[in-house]
Amino acid sequence: MKLATVSIRGGAPEIVVVDDGRLVRLQTAHPGLPSTMIELISGWDVVQHTVRHAVSQSADAVRLDDSVRFLAPIERPGKIMAMGLNYADHVAEAGIEAPKHQVWFCKQPNTVNPPYAPIQIPKTSASVDYEVELVFVIGRLGRHIAKSEAPGYVFGYCVGNDVTARDWQMRTPQWVLGKSFDTHGPFGPWITTADEVGNPHRLGIRSIVNDEVRQASNTRELIFDVFDQIEYLSQAMTLEPGDVVFSGTPGGIGAAMKPPVFLKAGDRVRCEIDELGALDAVFEAEA
Repeated sequence: MKLATVSIRGGAPEIVVVDDGRLVRLQTAHPGLPSTMIELISGWDVVQHTVRHAVSQSADAVRLDDSVRFLAPIERPGKIMAMGLNYADHVAEAGIEAPKHQVWFCKQPNTVNPPYAPIQIPKTSASVDYEVELVFVIGRLGRHIAKSEAPGYVFGYCVGNDVTARDWQMRTPQWVLGKSFDTHGPFGPWITTADEVGNPHRLGIRSIVNDEVRQASNTRELIFDVFDQIEYLSQAMTLEPGDVVFSGTPGGIGAAMKPPVFLKAGDRVRCEIDELGALDAVFEAEA
């Protein structure tokens, strides 16, 4: 099942199921259903049968057309965690050894951006870069989660772009500022539920800049897979429904090109993952 947050004909945000070219509006089909994605995820065990019934029975679904604006699936996640140096080819292009421990940083909530909306090139950065990533969304409250239990804590999967201001990232050992400029954390376009995805470690993953394929890999190449990440993160913090995790990027970033090639105003970046959809956004100079 594909769950999205949208605005239809300029209306308020609402949750829909994307189903074969149509959108089932959950609040219209069943007004008692949760009205935000985090509430829906938190109550999923209780409401999922109602949601599935709404999809199978709804006669008032709307067409997926230009009147629909996709928003970020979760507009204000409680946590946005991100993994660094997690594909072997990306580690190699960085010219360093593979990390012995997982490398984590956070992106701030101001980075959240709709999947097709413009992304800013900040006034204060001359080296904005792209990073296509498999994103997963936590579905249950948990702490000290064993790897064997971790699949039960994933609600679903998205496509993400861990947009990065490389000059700011490299000024200090802490990457948070370089990873947290406004609009630099788009993900979506919807959440594909974990049961529909099955094994997440078999998906082709790509980034395309102005029609040129820059990154092309497969999630089987993750050094620390999704369930390793959940086990490790949950040793440090309680994971909560709606938390968003960027799982790492493969080789092919602009910073590793010779010479480096960074994004400029007017560049279009498309990030794709098999079965999960795509982000597609034009970069614009900050006003």
